[in-house]
Amino acid sequence: MALHVGLLNKSSLFLSGSRHLHLLHKNAYINGQWVIAASKEVFPVFNPADDQIITEVPDMDAVDAKIAVDVAANAFKTWKDTTAKERSYILRKWYDLCAKNTDSLAHIITAEAGKPLAESKGEIAYGNSFLEWFADTARHINGEIVPSPWPNKTIMLTRQPLGVVSVITPWNFPFAMITRKVGALLAAGCTCVIKPAEDTPLTALAAAQLAEEAGVPKGVINVVTCSRKNAPAVGKVLCEDPNVGCISFTGSTHVGKLLYGMASKGIKRVSLELGGNAPFIVFPSADIEYAVEHAMLAKFRNNGQACVGANRFLIHKDVFDKFIQAFKNKIAKSCIMGPGIKEGVTCGPLINTEQTKKVTGLVEDALSKGAKAVIGGKPAPEVGNKFYESTILTDVKPDMKIYSEEIFGPVAVCHKFETEHEVLEIANSTRNGLGSYVFTKDLGQAFRMSRQLDFGMVAINDGILSAAEPAFGGIKESGIGREGSKHGVEEYTDIKYTLFSALDK
Repeated sequence: MALHVGLLNKSSLFLSGSRHLHLLHKNAYINGQWVIAASKEVFPVFNPADDQIITEVPDMDAVDAKIAVDVAANAFKTWKDTTAKERSYILRKWYDLCAKNTDSLAHIITAEAGKPLAESKGEIAYGNSFLEWFADTARHINGEIVPSPWPNKTIMLTRQPLGVVSVITPWNFPFAMITRKVGALLAAGCTCVIKPAEDTPLTALAAAQLAEEAGVPKGVINVVTCSRKNAPAVGKVLCEDPNVGCISFTGSTHVGKLLYGMASKGIKRVSLELGGNAPFIVFPSADIEYAVEHAMLAKFRNNGQACVGANRFLIHKDVFDKFIQAFKNKIAKSCIMGPGIKEGVTCGPLINTEQTKKVTGLVEDALSKGAKAVIGGKPAPEVGNKFYESTILTDVKPDMKIYSEEIFGPVAVCHKFETEHEVLEIANSTRNGLGSYVFTKDLGQAFRMSRQLDFGMVAINDGILSAAEPAFGGIKESGIGREGSKHGVEEYTDIKYTLFSALDK
C-alpha cells in the first residue's frame, strides 16, 4: 500500500475514517509498478477546500515520460492481439471494481478536486458508465466487405488499433475523463500513457490500481504524474515520440492548439475535446420553473467548472424578469458553499488560486463597467480562499471581458433577446462550438434551433448532455473527434483495406 502517512493525516479526506486509504497512492504507475521519478523529485497535491496537503507524488520529467511510452509500445505488441471478448471481460471487471469502490474513489475526488461528496459519487457513476458501455462495444468493432468492381476480387475493410495513445486529462472530472478515453482505447486494442492534471493525479492512480486488479496487463496502462513546471517537457514527449500514435486531450483550447501543433510534426491522430461557450436559450413558450431547474444543472454542476457548462443565458424579453427572479430564488435556496466532505454542501471551492483570480477578475471588470449582480458577485473568504458566491449578472455589454470569455466558475451571465434570428446571431458569435441548450415547447422551433446552432451538441429542454451512448464533442475551436458511443472507439482505430485478388485461380 503506497501511503505517505505523515502528510495524509492532515487532510480532511479522512474525517470519515481510514477505510478509503487503500486506493490512495503516492507513486506513479509504469509497467505495472508503483515508481518514483528518475529525478526523485516530488510535488504536493492540495485539498482546495482547506489548502491542506493530501500527499506528494512524483514530479516526473521527459525521461520518465519516454520510459512510459516505450513500455506502452512494448505492451501493445501483445495487447493488440487479444480478442475482443478478452478485452470486453477485463473492461467489465474494471467496471465492477470501480462500482464496488465508489465510496473510496469519491472521497479521493472530493479531497483533490473539491466537489461535494454526492457530486463525486455521481461522477463515479457517470465515469463508470463508459467502462460498461465500452465493455460491450469492444465486441462490435466491425469491418466491411465492399462490393467489388472486379469479378475476381474481394475488398475487405477492417479496423485495427492504432497503437500507443497519450491521454492528457483535466482536473474537473478526474475519473470520468479517464474512463471515457481509456475505456474506448482499451476496447479498440490500444495501450496508453496517462498524464493527469497536476491538481488531481490521485484519482488517476486509484483508477490504475483497480484496472490492474481487473486484469489489465502490465504496461497497457501507465500513469505519469508531473507538476506544472515539468508539464511542457512531458507533453512534448507524449506528442512527438515516434511510438505515440494518437494524442487524446481534454482541456483548454489554448493548450489544445499547442498539442495539435506538436502532434502535426509526426502526422499523429488527435482527439481534442476543448473549451466551450455554451448558450442557454429560453423562449417564451418554455416552462420557466422547469428551465430554471435545468439551468441549475447546466450552470452549477462542479461549481461551473465544466466545458459544457452554460456560459451565456439568453432569455427572451417576455420572460426575462420571471426567469431571473426564479433563478435567483433557486440559487439562494440551493447553492450552499463549504468543503465537499460536509453534508448538505452543494458548491465546493474552485480548483486553485489561478481559477479563483480569473473568476473574480471577470466579475469585477463587468461590475466596474456597469453590469449588475442580481445575487452573489464576490468571493467568500469567510468560507475559504477558493470559494466564490453563486452569481447572476445582468446588463453585461460586449466591452466586458466576461461577455465573450468562458468563465469556468459559478457565474451566470444573462442577456435579453427579442427574435429567433437575433438569438442565433448571439449564440453563434463564438469560435467555440461544444454544447448548447434550448428551452421551448414549439416543436418546429426546436428542430430549427437544432439545425441552425453551430455547436456539436444541442440539448432541447434539458440541462445535461453527457452520457456514454451519444457522441460527445464539438466543432470549430472546441475540438476534433468524438468521445463516447461507438464513434469513441473508432477514434482509436485505423481502417485497413485488404484486396483479395486472383480468387478465380
